[in-house]
Amino acid sequence: MTFPRRRWLQLALATAVASVLSQSASALDYPTRPVRVIVPVAPGGGADITARLTAQWLSERLGQQFIVENRPGGGTNIGTEAVAHAPADGYTLLLVNLTHAINATLYEKLSYNFMRDLEPVAAIIGVSNVVEIHPSVPVKTLPEFIAYAKANPGKINMGSAGNGSSSHMAGELFKMMAGVNLVHVPYRGQGPAMTDLLGGQLQVIFATTPGTTDYVRLGKLRALAVTTAQRADLLPEVPTVADFVPGYESSQWYGIGAPKGTPSEIVDQLNQEVNAALVDSKMKARFADLGGTLLPGSPADFAKLITTEIEKWGKVVKFAGIRAE
Repeated sequence: MTFPRRRWLQLALATAVASVLSQSASALDYPTRPVRVIVPVAPGGGADITARLTAQWLSERLGQQFIVENRPGGGTNIGTEAVAHAPADGYTLLLVNLTHAINATLYEKLSYNFMRDLEPVAAIIGVSNVVEIHPSVPVKTLPEFIAYAKANPGKINMGSAGNGSSSHMAGELFKMMAGVNLVHVPYRGQGPAMTDLLGGQLQVIFATTPGTTDYVRLGKLRALAVTTAQRADLLPEVPTVADFVPGYESSQWYGIGAPKGTPSEIVDQLNQEVNAALVDSKMKARFADLGGTLLPGSPADFAKLITTEIEKWGKVVKFAGIRAE
């Protein structure tokens, strides 16, 4: 038995419409089962804390568990690759941060392309880095530190959370713009680097604010400046790097991403819920404890931020000749 061509076209159209309607119905029912939020770094840092706060909020708002799953390794690439290749159904999400923008040019070969394979959903917060020095360094201000570094080229050790981390790149941008020669010493995370800074093996670090400002308040470290364009609420008395190095700006940021092709209804729903968290008084207070600046906006706004950061840090990677480990 054969069908006329028109009948075949009608059946094909009906099948396509049914598929679209099925996907739309599924998106409208979202979520109907637990959702995984992949955090591509180890537990305990700012990314992990931000992911857990956001996951708890989404669980309460949407009636299903949003489960944080840490998948560190490969400079965030292991966890990111898992999300990039996951089904685009909204049940696997990614905690996105500055490192993803850096990795876009830091690594010559990746099994994914961030802007091609991942869908920006919502930015959450931005976090400042702080230029922190060991008290043995004989300076009190950032201009004094710049002068000291120029007088001692190659003699000041600058620790970081790893090659291509936000602390590393903030330091490299500073070296480029201030014209100083600091020796980069990468660690496997900010914690070990802070231990050596406190012990005097390092002289400076561009540390993220969560978990480090207490050392400044206790007098164990000296804060010279924050890396954001405005002063940080956690350290209001500390000036910005840009006060002395015009145009300098660097900040860590966190947001939510999903596999490319995730239904727009799901992306929009998640975006709305994240933005709702950013105006909730309790959530705002929790993010403020991290030193975070709220980043409300649309998926397109988040995509623009990522694109701008990829371009910015690509220039730093090229200038400094940084290579992936």
